[in-house]
Amino acid sequence: MGAAERWLASLIGAGFPYGTLTVNVVGSFILGALVQGLAVSFDAGEVVQRFLFVGLLGGFTTFSAFSADSIAMLERGDVGRALLYIALSVVLSVGGFYCGLKLVRGVL
Repeated sequence: MGAAERWLASLIGAGFPYGTLTVNVVGSFILGALVQGLAVSFDAGEVVQRFLFVGLLGGFTTFSAFSADSIAMLERGDVGRALLYIALSVVLSVGGFYCGLKLVRGVL
């Protein structure tokens, strides 16, 4: 299921992987919220955690798409865009995870 949403998001934008960036940031936010909400606050079982974290979100977000997009831009000579994409992906994805974690901590 997650891979289908990622594919749909990849159709957004031309020349810059907005879809992949968006999916990775949103997926990181959701993962942060799930880690806090299920794994920590509600002590969800390992099977449930693996299904959500690896199965659903693993298909939604993907490091390989990020890598392929980065290399494609570099090979086209879009070094500036590639570096911007790499920096935004790392900073926004880690920030998204942290925001999801903090949001659920504040609610629970």
